[in-house]
Amino acid sequence: MDSEQSQSAAAPPAPWYSAYPAPKSDTPNKIVREEVLELLKSVDASGAKDFVLIDVRRSDYEGGSIRGSINIPAQSMYTTIASLYVLFKAAGIKKVIWYCNSSRGRGTRASIWFQDYLNEKNDNQLESMILVEGIKGWATSGGEYTERMDEYVQSYWEKA
Repeated sequence: MDSEQSQSAAAPPAPWYSAYPAPKSDTPNKIVREEVLELLKSVDASGAKDFVLIDVRRSDYEGGSIRGSINIPAQSMYTTIASLYVLFKAAGIKKVIWYCNSSRGRGTRASIWFQDYLNEKNDNQLESMILVEGIKGWATSGGEYTERMDEYVQSYWEKA
């Protein structure tokens, strides 16, 4: 094989997360959409909020997001863990709920990385968890869920 052929057969680039330490666990804490919906309803009733929703999608940030969530792409999340921790503690947050499209990759990784940080701090007051089935599960579960989305695009979820 000549050098041109060997260059084209080179290994694909490493995934983005390989630049960071592997999560210490492969089992994140989980929360189902019904529980998140109840949390959102309690905010409607009382105005008090002790949780935060974080959408970790980047290039696939389409079709809408859960109202009130913030977008922190997973690719830039690891380097901000300490700052996020300080902000969440100052705000009185008790639950940090991460999600991506399905919450089987980026959402899980972000949740575990943050939980690892909480464990290092011996912080039992704050919990890091993933939204089971991610935004796709949320957006395809009916009107009670989609009415709590910003920029919801029904046609996007019909093809997903």
